Parts: sequence; structure tokens; C-alpha cells
Amino acid sequence: MASSSSAAARSSQLTGSKYDVFLSFRGEDTRRNFTSYLYQGLKNKGIHTFVDDERLEDGDSLSKELVKAIEESQVAVIIFSKNYATSRWCLDELVKIMECKEKNGQLVIPAFYDVNPSHVRHQSESFAEAFAKHESRYKDDVEGMQKVQRWRTALSEAADLKGYDICDKIESECIRDLVSQISSELWKSSLFYLPDIGIDTHLKEVRSLLEMEINDVRIVGIWGMGGVGKTTIAKVVFDRFSSKFDGACFLVNVKENVGKNQLHSLQNTLLSKLLGKTDDYVNNKYDGTCMIQSRLSSMKVLIVLDDIDERDHLEYLAGDVDWFGSGSRVVVTTRNRALIEKDAAAIYEVPTLPNLEAMQLFCRHAFKKEVPDERFKNFSLEIVDHAKGLPLALKVWGSFLYMRDLIQWRSCIDYIKKNYSSMIVQTLKISYDGLGPIEQQIFLDIACFFRGDEKKKVMQILESCYFGAECGLDVLIDKSLVFLTEDDTIEMHDLIQDMGKYIVKIQKDAGKCSRTWDYEDFKEMMDSNKGTKAMEAIWFHYDGKICFSKEAMKNMEILRILYIWSQDCSPCDDGSIEYLPNSLRWFVWNHFPWESLPENFEPERLVHLQLRFSSLHYLWTGIKHFQYLRTLDLSRSRDLTQTPDFTGMSNLEYLDLGNCINLEEVHHSLGCRTKLKRLNLIYCRRLKRFPYVNVESLEYLDLKFCSRLEKFPEIWGITRPNLKIKMCDSEIRELPSYIVQCLTLRHLDNLVALPSSIGMLKGLVILDVSNCYKLESLPDDLGDLVNLEKVDASGTLISLPPSSIFRLNKLTFMSFAKQRYNVSLEDGVHFVFPRVNIGLRSLEDLDLSYCNLIDGGLPEDIGSLSSLKELNFTGNNFEHLPGSIAQTWCSSILGLKRVQDA
Repeated sequence: MASSSSAAARSSQLTGSKYDVFLSFRGEDTRRNFTSYLYQGLKNKGIHTFVDDERLEDGDSLSKELVKAIEESQVAVIIFSKNYATSRWCLDELVKIMECKEKNGQLVIPAFYDVNPSHVRHQSESFAEAFAKHESRYKDDVEGMQKVQRWRTALSEAADLKGYDICDKIESECIRDLVSQISSELWKSSLFYLPDIGIDTHLKEVRSLLEMEINDVRIVGIWGMGGVGKTTIAKVVFDRFSSKFDGACFLVNVKENVGKNQLHSLQNTLLSKLLGKTDDYVNNKYDGTCMIQSRLSSMKVLIVLDDIDERDHLEYLAGDVDWFGSGSRVVVTTRNRALIEKDAAAIYEVPTLPNLEAMQLFCRHAFKKEVPDERFKNFSLEIVDHAKGLPLALKVWGSFLYMRDLIQWRSCIDYIKKNYSSMIVQTLKISYDGLGPIEQQIFLDIACFFRGDEKKKVMQILESCYFGAECGLDVLIDKSLVFLTEDDTIEMHDLIQDMGKYIVKIQKDAGKCSRTWDYEDFKEMMDSNKGTKAMEAIWFHYDGKICFSKEAMKNMEILRILYIWSQDCSPCDDGSIEYLPNSLRWFVWNHFPWESLPENFEPERLVHLQLRFSSLHYLWTGIKHFQYLRTLDLSRSRDLTQTPDFTGMSNLEYLDLGNCINLEEVHHSLGCRTKLKRLNLIYCRRLKRFPYVNVESLEYLDLKFCSRLEKFPEIWGITRPNLKIKMCDSEIRELPSYIVQCLTLRHLDNLVALPSSIGMLKGLVILDVSNCYKLESLPDDLGDLVNLEKVDASGTLISLPPSSIFRLNKLTFMSFAKQRYNVSLEDGVHFVFPRVNIGLRSLEDLDLSYCNLIDGGLPEDIGSLSSLKELNFTGNNFEHLPGSIAQTWCSSILGLKRVQDA
């Protein structure tokens, strides 16, 4: 009970916390070992942790940012080490942490790394030495001595707390236990902040069905009607128990996501979450099942499949218990019991709420407390009775009635009674009716098209259509109609979405359909020519063949959004399309089937134009004024030979012409577009002319595989420091000499030298000249590029790196490898690595394989590479290594067998 009380107190004080955990540590002692491993362990569990990566630890007072981070953390972990007390910075952190413990109930966990807790408690041994220096420093300073006493008190109090003594113990086990404790404490804390009513009962029932003390693999189902709380229960189960597994993944709304993507996309998400590395592991669902089984069969995992409605969903994501390691658990939520009866070891049927808990839940949303105001008690009883214990209805109605007076309550209750039907969808429409016109439009767009999509992407579309779209979304959130997930996607309950689509169906029946998300409905509308004048948005995917008349959209005068994604579109008749609505704001048509857009197509407020895989030969002739257009994407339009005139696109930010393999020229007017941020011309193999580009706003330029482009475009404007340029496999012989962050020049077969002005690229982080077969040297002033982190010169003829490279103290990777890249130095030419001079302090990986190294080719001070982890000498000719190499902390040195044999 005490732990529950402390968790409740901590939660009440820290419900606005920005961080889950704050790490206090002495950088020189533990930054590269215990602290970094602990941070990664917390991160892997989704625990938001503050760690000061650039702490100086030599100031007299903490920065405001650091103080704020401590105050905004629920848990503080103090890693005591031998030199912890030598840092006044660390001691001030400690005092602040103990203050937050006292005032806010912050949980503090000490970890004693290579130090005895009694030394911390009594300030003895290394702590005594540190305090002797502090007291000497402040001996004539009364305030300073008072500070020293506060440090002592804080150390003693912290050392008395329950923590982890890591001396003579396996660090990985301590870290695992510490992460597990923190995860558990955070979960306890979160439960005390307005948990869903009745969640403890649900959790107890599901926990008994999971039987996690048994080492088998089992699937457990959570079954019930929409709105009853299946997903909420599954989320609490996941949050409560995920720390007990090697990996955990919660796949939200499987039904909806399979509809938008394909099953293999969800398989990739599952593998990425459980293996800890985001990647596209498979490209079809059949390979996905094999990959899941082969990669996860030895892992103890917790998987939640939320809202499956087809047998395929379970078969391809968790088809057999043999796919997973011993102790694994799969939790499935569904409305259809028949889908899981065969595979589930147990099924929990979620009941509706009993009357008392239903009243508590309703009141929490209607009054922000768990009992009704006396004046509203009878009204509240009526509402709760109509909800029949359905949590979603209770939340929505409670939010709808919040802050309304008695007269409004009476009116609302009469409305509910009059219009109530057995279909909860009809009931939930009350909340929709209470919205303003713009909020109603936004709600219908989300319900029909954007549920489960990233908020940032959705807002771009909505803001192109509505003024104040962000405020409109906030209203929907306040009314419990939509919510944002942890990864900032827009979600809504199934029944809320059904209600939105029901409203559109009513419009359709009345001949005033405003939206369509189904191709068959769209085709019926086109064939009958009914209701098209009211159409505002079309958004569908269709795998079959689509045949369009050139006058198909002639009557759609208010169409804002047109999104057609199909693999096979074709015109039903000869000639060009004659009409597209000028009301369009967002226009996406995959495989657009005509050679150009209509000449009369001039949508003044168009923001986004995307025609990938199109049959376009050209977009239009002459100048069109699209002053609001920000994105133009014509990528993979294989027949496109010329770009449009960009003169009228003053706000263009993103231009994608990638894989337009017959494009020969970019219109010179592009150089006038000062707001252009991204320009992609990858695989434009016929591109010859590209006069100039304005780089004032440019962040990314891709010219890879432009095999006929010999000259880099002329540059106008002042470049941004984070500009990234990629140019591998082009015929470019000359390079730009302005600031970039990433310079990728792979496979430039004709490049023989880099310009001397490369030393001016102070923002450069990555320099990749790999497989530039004729490149013989790097500029002498390469060492001036102090921000470089990676240099890849593998597959070049470089035999003598510039001596200035020792100044590259941020560099972590460097390669001059030869043979495997079909490059070798001429006979008699031997690679010589320059002196290190106690530089290259961050270098972790050095590859000198097949460099024709002989004795003397390595400097005597190579052992001063203090961060080196991997060193590759494979295929060289030396017999003796410099003695200092034994001083490195290398965990892997390849190619030493020949040296040892010699």
C-alpha cells in the first residue's frame, strides 16, 4: 500500500512531466560504458530519458535547461562513481534532484558504480579527497561552505536510498533489473493518473489468462463489441508487462492499416520493433511469414494485434505459436470471435460497465470528477441508462455535455431520446451535430480518409483546404471524436469513424454525396452522373484496371481533394482529358493516363501536385500561375521529356523528377525559385542541360546516376550549412565549392581531384568518394573540416592521406581499402598513414585493407587512437607492427595472421 501511495503522490505532482528519467553521472567515469548502456536499455523500452550528451561539468552553477530537465523528470537515476564528487556540477545536480524528491515525490534511484555505498554515505576514500579540495576552495567563503554542507547532506541522503551496488556484479544484469524497475514504477505512476474506470478488473482477468509463469507460447484474445474498450485493455496489458519480454510490439488498428498498405508492410513494422532496427525486411507477405519465424523463434516476445477482422491478419502476423520463443505471448483484439477461436488458448469477453462504474466514467468527462453535481444527478442517470454501459458513448456524451447549463442538458437529453436507435452510430452523431461547419468538414475528411495517418501529413492537406485547420483538429480532440497517439498519428474509435461514414452515406442517398473512398461507388457515380456537383473529395486505392472518360469530372465544380492510386489507369476514348476541376487543392493521381494536363486547368489554390508513374510527355505549355503550389512530383514518368515553365510557381519547395529517364532538360526558370528545399533528379539518365539552381533555401540535391550530365549546375544565392548533395555514377568532372553537410561522390569514374576550396566546407559531416577510381589525393587542408565524422575513400588510388587529418577529432570512420573494389596501387607505391599526433580522438573504425602497406607504413604513435574499436589490415605486406598498437582498445583487428606467422 505504501508503494501505491507513493506512486499516486508522484503521479499527481508529475503528470506534466516531459521526461520519464533523468540520468546524473560523471562523464569521464561512465559516459562510454555503464551510462551509455543504461541509456540504450531505457530507450529500447520506449522510456523517454534525458542525458546531457555534451556536459562540461566544470561550471559553478547548473544551466536553466538542466534544472528544468530535472524538474520535468519522473525518475532520477544517480550513477555514483569514484570521481563523481570531484564535479561541483554533479553535486549541484544531486542537490536539485533531492529537492525534487522532497517537493514533488520524484523517484530517486542510486547506482553505485565501482564505489562502495558507505564511501558515498560518509564521504570517505575518493569522496573525502574531493571534499578536501572543495573545502580548501571555499575556506574563506561562508556561502561556499554552506554549499559544501548541502552537498554532503545530499550524498548521505541519496546513499541511504534503495539502489544498485554494481561492484563485482555483471553490469548487463544490473542494467536489465534497473530498466525493469523503472518501467514498472512508471507504469504504476501512470495508472494513478485518471486510469480508465474498471481497468484493474480487466487487467486481473487478462493476466490470469496469460499465465506468464508458464513457459509455453500462447495466444490470448480480447473480444467484444466496438467501443467497449478492447484496445484500452490491450494497451494497459502491453504497458504493464512489456518490460518482462526480450521485445514487444503493439500493432495498432491492423484492419485499417492493412486496408491502406499491404500485410508485408505490417510484417516489416513488427520485425523492426522486435529486432530494434527499422528496415524493409520483406516485400511480400509470404516471405514475411518465413522471416518472422526465422528471426523471432528464439526470442521471448509480447505482441499485440489490435483490431483484426480477417483470418489473414492473424495467419501472416502470428500464424503459429512455433514462430516465437518460449514464454512469448500474443494478444489479439477483435469484434469477431470466430477469427480467433481456433488459435487462442483463451478468450476474454469484455463486458460493458456496471452502473456504478458507468456513472463514474460519465462524470469524469461531464464534470471532471467521479460524482455528478447534485443539480444534474437525475439527468446523469438518464444518460448513463441510455449508454447501456458502453464506455465510448459515456465518454463522448460526457464531453458533449461538459460546461453546459441545465436547460441545455434537458434539450440534449430530449434529443438523445428522440433520435436514439439501437445503432450506436446514430447516437454518436450528436457530437457531430454540435460542431461548427469547418470542424464538421475536417471530421468527415479524417473519418473517410485520414484515420491512422501521421498528423503532420494530414495537417498539410487540411490546411490547404481550410483556414484554421489546426484549431479545428483541437476541437475534435476536445470533443473526444479523435485523439493523437504517442507517435503523433490521428486516430478515432471504430464507431466514431462509422458514424462519419454514415453521414456521408446519408448525403449519397440524397444525391448530394460529398466524399467517396471506394472505387465502385466512384464508378457508379461516373456511370450515372449523379451527385457529382456536391463532390468535395475523392480518395481511393484500386488494384484493378480503371477506365476514365476525358469528361469524367466535368461537373465536379467544388472538388478540393483528388487522390487516385492505381496500378492501371487508361482513357476510355481517344484524345486528351478535357476537364479537371480548378477548385483542386490537393491532386494525386498515380499512373495518370494522359500525355498532358488540360490547357484550361488553372487551379489557383493548388498546393500539392503528384503524378507519379504518369504517361505525361509534358505537363502544360506556357506559363501557369500556381502561386500556392509547394510540391510538384512527376517522378517515374518515363515519357516526360521536358519540365514546365516554373515562373508562376513562386512558392515551390519540393520538386521530384526522379526516374524520369527521358527527361533531357530542366527549364531555366527553376533558377528563380528561391524557396526550393528539395530537388530530386536521380536516374534522369538523358538529362544534359541544367543551367543553374538557386540554393538559398535548398537542403537536398540528388543528381545520382545522371550519366549524361557533365557539368555541375551553376549556383545562385548563399547556401545553407546543412545542404546535402548526392552525385554518384554521374559524368561530372568539376565539383561545387560551397558549404554542404553531406557530399556523396561515389562512382565518379572521371574524378581525379577534389577542389582545394573544399577546405571551406566547414559544415561537412560526411565525405564519400568511394569507387572514384582515378582519385589520387585528398586536399592538404582536409584537416580544416573539423566537423567531419565519416571519410570513405575506399576504391581510390590515394596512397598518402594529408598529414592534416589528425585534426579531425569528430571523425568516427575512415577507409582507404583497395582490392575488393578492383583497385590497387601501382608497383612500388606503398600506402603511408600519417602521424596521429594524439589526434583522431573519436576514430572507431579504420580500414586499410589491401593498401600495400609495408613495415614503416604505419606511424609509431598509432596506439594513441584511444577510441579505436575495429582495425582492418587484411591483404598487406608488413611483418612488424608498431609497438604502440597494443595500447589501443581495439575489439577487432583483422589481417594479423600473416604478421603472427612471420
